Amino acid sequence: MSTASLAAMTTAPDTTPELILGIETSCDETAAAVVADGRHIRSSVVASQVDLHACFGGVVPEIAGRAHVELLTPVIADALLEAGVEGRQVAAVAATVGPGLVGSLLVGVSTAKALSLVWGVPFVGVNHLEAHLYACLLEDPLLEPPLVVLLVSGGHTLLVVVEARGQYRVLGQTIDDAAGEAFDKVARFLGLGYPGGPAIDRVAVEGDAGAITFPRSLLDRGYDFSFSGLKTAVITYVRKHPEVSTADLAASFQEAVVDVLVAKARRAAAEVGARGLCLAGGVAANSRLRERVLDACITDGLSPFVPSRAMCTDNAAMVAAAGWWRLHSDGPTSLDAGAQPNLGLPLAG
Repeated sequence: MSTASLAAMTTAPDTTPELILGIETSCDETAAAVVADGRHIRSSVVASQVDLHACFGGVVPEIAGRAHVELLTPVIADALLEAGVEGRQVAAVAATVGPGLVGSLLVGVSTAKALSLVWGVPFVGVNHLEAHLYACLLEDPLLEPPLVVLLVSGGHTLLVVVEARGQYRVLGQTIDDAAGEAFDKVARFLGLGYPGGPAIDRVAVEGDAGAITFPRSLLDRGYDFSFSGLKTAVITYVRKHPEVSTADLAASFQEAVVDVLVAKARRAAAEVGARGLCLAGGVAANSRLRERVLDACITDGLSPFVPSRAMCTDNAAMVAAAGWWRLHSDGPTSLDAGAQPNLGLPLAG
């Protein structure tokens, strides 16, 4: 072998993928995932607690926390097994530190810190809202800022401008109920069960979205959202018209929510000169919202991104992806850091 060849071998860059174990326990999904180099999903395991909370019509924090304690260790083991790696092969352990239910968050954070100590690797605390933004970039790394992201879930409704990775600007948010919360409350009132979003989505397919004209609160006023009045309007209408079709109610309610979400997102994208419009969060799985966003992007000449339904709901792959970026951007998180149930999205300086 020539000296030049030997030198090339000894100076060749390390191409070993950097593996991050992600842990997500912010609410009622117990999840773990292994992601390589912040882009490639090696495994993603989610244990749902829907059946535990269905009879209560919503998430019960104490039940959620106890379930995480029981489920998290086997879920992590499954994620490592599916990825074909051992724990000591991961470069860091990332976990959601907030926002979310404090008891649930503490289970994931404590477990992540323990594993980081045992394996001798860094711990990275991840913002749950930022992780949802990384779900978009994880599935489509070619997305170029500036982007407008409509982040809609059971706990959050945010209109965010992604100016660069790690640089965000919140244009608007809900002033009362989040969109997903409104879906759950209306579904419970209509007797459709829990979770409400998928239930209304299924029933609405059979209904007429134009049958009932429900209010579109704050439609032309700024970028904040309000869905509490819409929920009340549905209840009032049913009490006055008990014979109304449930399918028509569901379709009309859903259309009112989607109208406001899409209108504000389109207006925001035009104002900031966004290159693309992205959906994120659990409500992004709604079929009507996905359809309307794709249509709007075609009309407005925007690059659309509608995540797979697996990436809409809470998962640990997005946590691992955000954790990889934060590790390289900010370094490890101190082991003194705790859960932050009211944590906000980190904003551009």
